[in-house]
Amino acid sequence: MQILISNQSKEPIYEQISNQIKNLILTGALSEGEPLPSMRQLAKNLQISVITTKRAYEELEKTGLIYSIVGKGSFVSEQNSEILKEKKLKVVEEKLIEAIKNAKDLNIPLTELKEMLTILYEEEK
Repeated sequence: MQILISNQSKEPIYEQISNQIKNLILTGALSEGEPLPSMRQLAKNLQISVITTKRAYEELEKTGLIYSIVGKGSFVSEQNSEILKEKKLKVVEEKLIEAIKNAKDLNIPLTELKEMLTILYEEEK
């Protein structure tokens, strides 16, 4: 599992970690029951505080994506297919909102944005 931390990001480090792990789970790169690195190991690998990794894992537990067993570690939770679909839809919506904000910052009209989306969507088939 590879996590990349950006110093230029406005997003706090714990959110960068939790969002990347969330994406790995939602895309199936991490599967049900798979163990996550210990908080200490992840902190060591990323050269950050254990408190930061603890907060990231707590965020993931709140959303039900992972669970922890004292003395054993943290693991990817079983995902109900309907709930998983909803979570994936939420990720898509968040990314689209980000794209819309960027388009507005660049004064790209909605018609041009729709055209770009259609072209990119068709290319991915």
